[in-house]
Amino acid sequence: MGGATAQQQELENIMEKVKDAQRCKQTRRILKSTLKGSKSLVYEIKQYNNDLDQPRDEIKALIKENGAAQDSESPCCNCFSSCSLWFGKCFFHIPFYRIRSVRSERNSYCDAKEMLLNVRDVLELLSRQNIEKRLSGGSIKRRPCGFPEKPGFTVGLDEPLRRLKVEVLMEGVSVIVLTGLGGSGKTTLATMLCFDEQVKDKFNENILFVTFSKNPKLKTIVERLFEQCGYQVPEFKSDNDAVNQMVVLLRHIGTRPTLLVLDDVWPGSESLVEKFQIQMSQYKILVTSRVAFPRFASHFILKPLNQEDALTLFRHYALLERSCSDIPNEDIVQKVVSGCKGSPLTIMVMARSLSRQPYGFWLKIVEKLSQGHSILDSNAELVNCLQKILEVLQNKPFIKECFMDLGLFPEDQRIPVTALIDIWKELYGLDDDGQEAMTIINILDSMNLVKLSVARKSVCGVDNYYYNNHFLVLHDLVRELAIYQSNQEPIERRQRLMIDVNENASQRWLGKKQKGMMMSRISSYLRRCVKQKAVQVTVRTLSISTDEAYPSLLSNVKTDETEVLIVDLRTKQYSFPESIEKMNKLKVIIVTNYGFHPSELNNFEKLSSLSNLRRIRLERISAPPLVILKNLRKISLYMCNMTRVFQNGNIPISEAFPNLIELSIDYCKDMFKLPNELCDITPLKNISITNCHKFNALPQDIGKLSKLELLRLSCCTDLQGLPNSIGRLSILRLLDISNCMNLPDLPEDIGNLRSLRNLYMTGCSNCELPFSVAKLENLKVICDEETAASWEAFMPMIPNLKVEVPQVDVNLNWLHPLSS
Repeated sequence: MGGATAQQQELENIMEKVKDAQRCKQTRRILKSTLKGSKSLVYEIKQYNNDLDQPRDEIKALIKENGAAQDSESPCCNCFSSCSLWFGKCFFHIPFYRIRSVRSERNSYCDAKEMLLNVRDVLELLSRQNIEKRLSGGSIKRRPCGFPEKPGFTVGLDEPLRRLKVEVLMEGVSVIVLTGLGGSGKTTLATMLCFDEQVKDKFNENILFVTFSKNPKLKTIVERLFEQCGYQVPEFKSDNDAVNQMVVLLRHIGTRPTLLVLDDVWPGSESLVEKFQIQMSQYKILVTSRVAFPRFASHFILKPLNQEDALTLFRHYALLERSCSDIPNEDIVQKVVSGCKGSPLTIMVMARSLSRQPYGFWLKIVEKLSQGHSILDSNAELVNCLQKILEVLQNKPFIKECFMDLGLFPEDQRIPVTALIDIWKELYGLDDDGQEAMTIINILDSMNLVKLSVARKSVCGVDNYYYNNHFLVLHDLVRELAIYQSNQEPIERRQRLMIDVNENASQRWLGKKQKGMMMSRISSYLRRCVKQKAVQVTVRTLSISTDEAYPSLLSNVKTDETEVLIVDLRTKQYSFPESIEKMNKLKVIIVTNYGFHPSELNNFEKLSSLSNLRRIRLERISAPPLVILKNLRKISLYMCNMTRVFQNGNIPISEAFPNLIELSIDYCKDMFKLPNELCDITPLKNISITNCHKFNALPQDIGKLSKLELLRLSCCTDLQGLPNSIGRLSILRLLDISNCMNLPDLPEDIGNLRSLRNLYMTGCSNCELPFSVAKLENLKVICDEETAASWEAFMPMIPNLKVEVPQVDVNLNWLHPLSS
């Protein structure tokens, strides 16, 4: 009570100064000058006022009078009157905890200046109190999202780790820049640091890891910090709001030492890094970048590997330690490794590409490497070196084409294998189930051009063509190599066109010398599109990245031959351009939102005119109401909001998608049930509703789907039962009810599924089996040990029954964004 009384007294002192200013002409003149010089401070007060949702009329008056003060003296008096009213409304009816003392001297200039500072301080404290109130709602539960996995085999990083650790653990410098050439191991070293025992002892759980990438979005980065710390991700009103809440978050967790790793920071993002610099004791920021930013004093340069370490790394990935009759002699190996110039990425890719190759192939590589300059002199020479790696694909032109398609996806993001299956099916005629696509991916993986990552190993895996948990990880330089290869043809004859349109990219077009290099941004082409008439291009695949600062440029590009459209969003709202209605050959649309909050597609109905459209994949989208797409074969919804899809009054799904063959809905938290009209889509062969925890019922008439072969319902924890009509699915060969833990029983008619060969029941120990299962034949049940016990009684009754209990890999790796 005493503190509150003192604060009120201090506030009354401030108000007295205002009243005194109104009585004294000289004081008014001084305060008028002060107010004119405090424009930025007044607007800062306005921002805090907005954040606290206080009455805004008075603050508007203050700002208005502040702008008018330069014209006359009388508005200054009005300003004081408004200011007094605003002070009274803003402060006497809200709690506050601290305000600086008003100086007792009657120096009007200083008093007025300090008055505004006091207002700013109080509002800042109240704003932080609002945020801290949200942060204090329970114990912190750390999440693995964004944090890289612990590196496996490493070479030559022990000494750099020791020296970097000294920098991080010592008192003093708050920002350390870890720099080196692309692919030199910066991210690997930073990750090793995070797993080091001494570092963990000091920073404990306060180790945060965020990837910036080339076009960072401040709000997205702060969202990731909140998620890593285990708090609900807020929706920020602006970048300033994101910064304010981030500061409060860091101070909230910063009562103990804190390490923040900002990975893959590109030139031009230095000012963004500075926003993370706040005055806290025991607070360190580690930046990894290809550039040594001059404005940060402490630089740690990661040098290339020495010859000994390079040879060790090369031998490991080339499998030279294993017995093989075709292993080249040491001189050849030394020359190949010398040509790599200590670049770990180049060494690994070269080693994997040369592994088990004939001796003559090694000689050819050595000869070509010896003809060039050092590959570390510039990025261009590094690309030239990496181009030689693709000679392993010279007799595999089709696989090389598939490799170049990987450059269509954004940097630092995992590539869903299911998206590649859709693209390659329609572009190259590969099979529907993805077997041929996986063969190509495995070849690229064996050459170290990609890394295949299975985020969550499902018991219903590749044996049954389920690839929702499969992703490709592409190193930045390898992605740039894919883009470089695609850009060798003149723009009018290219098969692929990549357009990056956002507020950052507009300032990052590569210069004339770099147009043939990695990450060519086709700047001259885009300028022609914007400033001149549309240009005819023949690309089969168009990839466009856009954010809220820039609309799509598709309206300026004629794409009559385009068959695949990939749209990467970082915006809450997106509208397809008018020209999409003229893409008569379009077969595949993939729309992915890389923000945390779902994006809305506003004019989805424009797709109705696309008679050749066969496949749609939406990720983190607020799925739009259904529109008629008569030839659509497959629709995939991943982490989407489903509220608008099956609303009453919408077009029935059977009318919208009469020829649908495959429906996939994964990680959609508001997916409750499927409409009964789905059962009228007679061509339907594959239904996959997975990880939708609120999904509780299948349509009662599902037995009408006479062509249904696969039904996956895994991890639908609220599923209450299966309809009896399921017994009429005469050709159903796979049923997955894994982890449907609230499923009480199987229907009696389950025994009529005479074609059923695979039944997945892991986590279904409470599910009662009807006696009719004895009528099944040649069945393989994949389940846990408790569920397996339920089948023991039926073993003598079911011919060729197999019950398998596999090891299940439970993890949250699917949450990890790519770190290069």
